[in-house]
Formats: sequence, structure tokens, C-alpha cells
Amino acid sequence: MGDYLAAAFPNLGRRLPKMQLAELPTPLERHSIPNRDATHTILVKRDDLTRASYGGNKIRKLEYVLRRAADRRATRVATFGAVGSNHALATAILARDSGLECTCFLAHQPPTPKVPYVLNMHRRLGTEIVRYGGGIDSLPLFRKYLQHRNTWVIPLGGSSWLGAVGFVNAGFELAAQIAEQALPCPDRIYIANGTMGSAAGLLLGLAAAELPAEVHAVRVVDNNVASPAALDRLVHKIADLLNRYDPAFDARAADRIRLRWRDEFFAGGYAKSDETTARAVRQAGTSTGLRLETTYTGKAMAALLHDLQSPGYDGEGLLFWNTHSSRALPVTADKPDSPGNIPDEFYERYYCVDA
Repeated sequence: MGDYLAAAFPNLGRRLPKMQLAELPTPLERHSIPNRDATHTILVKRDDLTRASYGGNKIRKLEYVLRRAADRRATRVATFGAVGSNHALATAILARDSGLECTCFLAHQPPTPKVPYVLNMHRRLGTEIVRYGGGIDSLPLFRKYLQHRNTWVIPLGGSSWLGAVGFVNAGFELAAQIAEQALPCPDRIYIANGTMGSAAGLLLGLAAAELPAEVHAVRVVDNNVASPAALDRLVHKIADLLNRYDPAFDARAADRIRLRWRDEFFAGGYAKSDETTARAVRQAGTSTGLRLETTYTGKAMAALLHDLQSPGYDGEGLLFWNTHSSRALPVTADKPDSPGNIPDEFYERYYCVDA
């Protein structure tokens, strides 16, 4: 099925359609995590499996955003991100699958082992990559690469109100799975919080579906990108616009969200890591078989493990929302013989990173 929001609000589904890109529902699994002298069961929402070609949380957002681009008869999409951005890569892959050209404005980030794979995948796709940020004057770039090209622009992380609707749908999906599998509603849900679209949509979806889970939004980006006040504004904007599309959707659900903002696992910066994050990635792999990474999901898992092992933990039900794609890319991390469509700065900087 996949369109749980439309099932709950048929008029909203008619007025706000999505492109069928994700394989929904994603699995909801039980896993055991050792904790001191005991073993505890947690739930894991497997959004790493949203699509066979490339999974992760961005697919849910792109279902709505790419449908809007197609409805407006765009022939190209453009978006933004760091050089290793999951969102930019997901956009490029799904744009190709949808018959659209793709331009990605990419900025530098700390090198990680993942970046060469991402660049080689963009090279394979033929993505138009434009070096962005770092003092570069953006206006000439936008004139050159956006004007008169029939382009639909997707914001950083896909986190417009429209993209975030994909996670409102996810909140209703989780409610349906809990009912079908006869599982108790989790007390806490842990999710990596970057450009806030996933967390905002999930918070609103859970409130509208009347699931009383508290969302632990684990910040992985700088404060100028994500803040509690900005998240609250985005939640209310989504609720107000959904109510305009369908008055049956209660905009007051935005006032019932249950958020706990988590700053403690930022580890010094976007795409930076520390031993706490690395240990969480290792433990998740050993205990659950999940393949996490240190930029996003490792930090969210670090928050969950910290709370699970805290003296104050009292047996609450915990759910980890895995937003990172577990699909293997059909490329290597080897430096290609020539840059091709990779900007020279990226070609010289991001290969030969230690795993």
C-alpha cells in the first residue's frame, strides 16, 4: 500500500499525491541489545530498505517532491548538500529513474570513507556537479545552472514542508504496523536530525495518529541549520498547509508533538566523529547486524545506547529509526583515471581516505 496518510485522509491524498518510489512499509523489527548484566529488546524501523537501488530516509521525501516536479513539467531537478550528501545522491539516483536530469550544488565537508563511493556514483550517473559554498558567489552559479533550464529546485536535505510530508506518512505507517503486529507503542523514538524534515514530519505524523511516543531528535548539523525553534516552526507550517489541503487534518496536532532535542552526541561537527559514535556503530553491527555510519545514524544510536545504559533507565520501550541506506552502491572507492564530471577540487581531495 504505502500511502497511509491518504488512507487516513482520502481528500488529502487526492489533492497531495506522491510518486510511488519507496517500498513501504519498511520492516519493523525486534533486536536484542546487551545492557550491563541484562539484555533488552529494542525496535528498529528499517528505513535503510526504502528502495532496492538506494534506501534511506530521503526516498520518503522525494516521493512528494519529485511528483510535484513532474506535475509542473520540469525536465531537471537541482538540489544542495555536502559532497558526501545522502540527499544529493538519492536525488540524483531517483531523478535518473524518473527520467529527469539532475544538478547537485555540493560543498566541502570533512573527508570520510564514504565520500569516494558517493562521488563515483555521481560520476556513473552523470550528475551535473557544481562546486558550491565556501565563499563562492552563488548568484552567477544560479544564473548559469538554474535559469531557463526548466528546473525544479529542491532545498537542502529535501526538507521543505512538502518533503517532510513523507514522514507524516511514516508516522501513520508506524501506527499501522504497531496495530498489525500487536506491539506496544514505543516510549521513545531515536532519529538523526539534520535538516529537520524527517524529525518534523515524524513528530507531526505521530501526533496526528495519536501515538504518544517521544521523539529524540539527535542533532548532527550545526546550530545554524537545526534548532528547536526552527523545528517547531516547520512542524506548524506542515500542519497548517495540510489543513489547507484538507480541513479534516487537524492543524492543532502540531501543538501535541512530543520532542526531546538532543545535542550531546554532535561530536564536534557535521561528518565528524568521536569514540562514542564509533563504539555505537560497532555495537549496532554486533548486536543487530545494522550497518550504520558516523555522520548520522551512529550518533542517533549513541544516544539510544547512552540512555539504555543510564542508571535512570527504567525499562521504557525504545525504537531506533535507521535513516541510512544499507544498499551497496555498484561502484568502488577507487580514484578514477580522470575527473569526468567531478570538480577538480573534489577529485584531488576526497580519494584515498582511510576506512
